[in-house]
Amino acid sequence: MKKKVIPAIIIIALIFVFAGIFVLQQFMKRYSYSTEKADLESYFGVQDESDVPIVFENEVIDDHARLVDGTYYMDFASVQKYLNDRFYYGTEDGTLIYTTPDAIITSSINTDSWSDSNGAYGQEEYIISRLEGETLLVALDYVKKYTNFFYEGFSDPNHMVLVTSWEDEQTATVEKETQIRLRGGVKSEVLRELAKGESVEVLEELESWSRIATNDGYIGYVENKKLSDVTTKSPIPVTDYTEPEYTSISRDYTINLGFHNIGGPAGNDTLNDVTASARSLNVISPTWFAVTDNDGSIRSFASSSYVSAAHSKGLEVWGLLDNFTGGAEVSSHEFLSHAASRAALIENVVSEAVNYELDGINLDFEMVAAEDGQSFVEFVRELSIACRREGLVFSIDNYVPMNFNDYYDLEEQGIVADYCIIMGYDEHYAGSKEAGSVASLSYVENGIINTLKEVDPNKVINAVPFYTRIWHTNNGQVTSEAVGMQTAADYISNHAIEMTWNAVAGQNYGEYTDNSGVLHQVWMEDATSIGQKIDSMRASGIAGIATWSLGMETGDVWDVIADYVNNG
Repeated sequence: MKKKVIPAIIIIALIFVFAGIFVLQQFMKRYSYSTEKADLESYFGVQDESDVPIVFENEVIDDHARLVDGTYYMDFASVQKYLNDRFYYGTEDGTLIYTTPDAIITSSINTDSWSDSNGAYGQEEYIISRLEGETLLVALDYVKKYTNFFYEGFSDPNHMVLVTSWEDEQTATVEKETQIRLRGGVKSEVLRELAKGESVEVLEELESWSRIATNDGYIGYVENKKLSDVTTKSPIPVTDYTEPEYTSISRDYTINLGFHNIGGPAGNDTLNDVTASARSLNVISPTWFAVTDNDGSIRSFASSSYVSAAHSKGLEVWGLLDNFTGGAEVSSHEFLSHAASRAALIENVVSEAVNYELDGINLDFEMVAAEDGQSFVEFVRELSIACRREGLVFSIDNYVPMNFNDYYDLEEQGIVADYCIIMGYDEHYAGSKEAGSVASLSYVENGIINTLKEVDPNKVINAVPFYTRIWHTNNGQVTSEAVGMQTAADYISNHAIEMTWNAVAGQNYGEYTDNSGVLHQVWMEDATSIGQKIDSMRASGIAGIATWSLGMETGDVWDVIADYVNNG
């Protein structure tokens, strides 16, 4: 009996041993740390041997850099998107341009040299920009000459850390050697080993694991128990670059600018007439200059006697330059896209301003195509240099900002120019397919609100209309004519139109249908409607008011304008 029991005990013991081994194996399989390495080229998204994925704001972004002949490059669009949108690619000239407050710095594509408009020049130890197919690559070391950022490239595999923000971050110290893993959990693939004492940024702390970022661009997970000394630190910002200061001319009074629409030299003789009833007017902007060809020539109606007379009335003269009255053959694309024509245009208009002792230049470029937006903004930068040098006030007329015209870049205008004038009219215009107000109250208010998102209120001037459109709708066809306030009032009176207040539009509205079935409508601009707009302007704290155009108003409108200018 005893002999039979011993084998049974041995068998049972072996069963327990094997069961224990199995349980241990399952435990080890479940809880032991995986040593499997992640595919790092797939992790970063490396595409070829010169491709350099970018880790930006602790994220591997879709846009990549390139490593060419030992120099790191980013494509031009990415440079503008992430680093500095003040760089300009002169596609027609084959140049890369950067403009500071006092110089235009130009480098020809595929070269290592640059020169500026003040006579300085230099040569880099790398090709500044390279054209690969239709893609322009710009050396990051060149971008760093004009931009405050940090980058560092790494190999095995190629990737880059790019930093533009110096906000506080939460950091921790690696307590003992461990691994950063692709995901939380001991079975996740290993990205790389972490050394004891290594500092990491803590992005998110979970129950047992933390999502971290290493200094060399790996973003993954580490067990909380492997981290210590969690604290908030301020990164040390790059100090080898100082942002240049754009100085501006700013008047210490409310601007009251009247546009003087002059069709030719004889129009200068109407100065006294159009200002006879004006009260508190302090700036006049005659439509003197226009681009007349694609080489940068201009037409000028400037007059010394006009300037003297305006100055004697206490008026500054800001001569207006436009791109639409100098001839149908003028192409904004052509003269804006070439450095030589931009320079000639600037030289021509600034010379006129200096010769005739003007106080400023008002730029009124309209109908610029979206594809020419960057060329327009570059022209604005370059013209600002000349105005700054000569002490000329530089103001720019703009459409009411909408999503479709944001390429006019109000933010940049607000930096380089002295005043941004919002043309708070033409809500409905000559080509409109439906009748409506020239400048309803909400249209004006939204224009001011959206402008102030981009521009300092001390640089914003809102322009109001001195004209009204009389609309005619005949069998669905809409036509109109723009008329002055008195002409509109006479039309209303002659046709016995009953006017009623439209609170939404902030205007008096009236209509009548004639014997032919034609509907005639008027949204009246008068002292009351202008007063409504001024109330919004006063509340926004902007720099002043502009009016288009002198001579189209009735005298009573100056009462509300003068009250705003004199009393704020």
